Amino acid sequence: MVIVKLAIIGGGGFRVPLVYRALCADTHAQRITTVCLYDVDPLRLAGIAHVVRAIAEQSDRTAYGDPPTIEVTDSIDVALDGADFVFSAIRVGGLAGRVADERVAIAHGLIGQETTGPGGIAYGLRTIPVALDLARRVRGLAPNAWVVNFTNPAGMITEAMSAVLGERVIGICDSPVGLARRAARALGHDLGDCMIDYSGLNHLGWLHRLTIDGIDRLPDLLADDAALAPLEETQIFGADWLRLLSAIPNEYLHYYYLRREALAGQQGATRGEFLRDQQAACYALLAPVTALTTWEAVLRERNSTYLAAARGEGNERAAEDLVSGGYEGVALELMSALARGADATLILNVAAGAQLGLPADAVVEVPCHVDAGTITPLPTSPLTGSMRGLVEQVKAVDRLAIEAATTGSARAAELAFAQHPLVDSTRTAATLLTDYRRAIPALDAVFTGRT
Repeated sequence: MVIVKLAIIGGGGFRVPLVYRALCADTHAQRITTVCLYDVDPLRLAGIAHVVRAIAEQSDRTAYGDPPTIEVTDSIDVALDGADFVFSAIRVGGLAGRVADERVAIAHGLIGQETTGPGGIAYGLRTIPVALDLARRVRGLAPNAWVVNFTNPAGMITEAMSAVLGERVIGICDSPVGLARRAARALGHDLGDCMIDYSGLNHLGWLHRLTIDGIDRLPDLLADDAALAPLEETQIFGADWLRLLSAIPNEYLHYYYLRREALAGQQGATRGEFLRDQQAACYALLAPVTALTTWEAVLRERNSTYLAAARGEGNERAAEDLVSGGYEGVALELMSALARGADATLILNVAAGAQLGLPADAVVEVPCHVDAGTITPLPTSPLTGSMRGLVEQVKAVDRLAIEAATTGSARAAELAFAQHPLVDSTRTAATLLTDYRRAIPALDAVFTGRT
């Protein structure tokens, strides 16, 4: 058997067991045979190792064969050495950093969110230097590896890493495929029946068309009250807005389209505070015997509360959206297509900016055809009007943040905050940078050179 190694950087992450479970169910002869977990947090790493070992023990060897061998290390170089695939799911500053991302923005009367607005800039600024170090290590220790980036803000981080790794780093997110799957289901079809026309940036995109048997069926869905009503995006945005757009926006666009409502929903604990407290309790309980059942219970609670404020009171998530098959499904399908030539069409974050009127090396989120060693962006509807303007503005912010993180330029960082559409004052932008530097040592180190 040929050994195929997957290194998971951020191996103590809460959703890592979803990836391992998906790998256990892969029956192809050319499959991942070794999974190496690396993390800087020993407690989280040990806890998640207990969970994945329990998954391995429960794996149906008769149906699926032996599960991938599990390795655990506190050395990133050991994890990367000889890797065929590298899965990056790091969180620089941990959940305490996420809480600061949210709270500093909220204190200034702005949206507090980890990937969108000022919180996303703060998260990116401190993460880019670590992501670039990872990219350089991959280039040295596993030069033929594909890097699958799930680290947020995914588009920004993937673009920064592509300066080192070129096309061998691909960003993934489960939001676009979840949107397309829900739309297809509302039309009574499986996603595999559909051609998806989706474009934008990570957490900033729109479903423009959903073609079935050569016919765009999205207008049918938008005109059908009964079919449209259960859609999660309808609960968030309202049917009237979807019809005015003639498109279905990614759920994260509610921070732009419904800013007042999003601000009003930020009363009480933030999402970061909820996850910090939930996971602190969870990791403390991840003992070998009970690790899997504990983790599964916490996962159900985590999934059911996702974007609860945006959906509104009484709007529960559909049962189909609570099961696995999200980002771990995208990751497995991507790795399978790259490794063994199994054709796939996936919505990915790749350098295809020219397709959306951006610089050619700008990373955007579009459908791509993937086969053995090749990723080809597919044509999409051109962005026009406010959609194009919003994408251009946010991409400019991404590039300023990358400049700031790679050069230590406080000026570029302040410009990034000031030019983001969710920051309403240039004076506030300057104060944001100061306050984020005070609150998050890893972010301050970007500008002081201290580590």
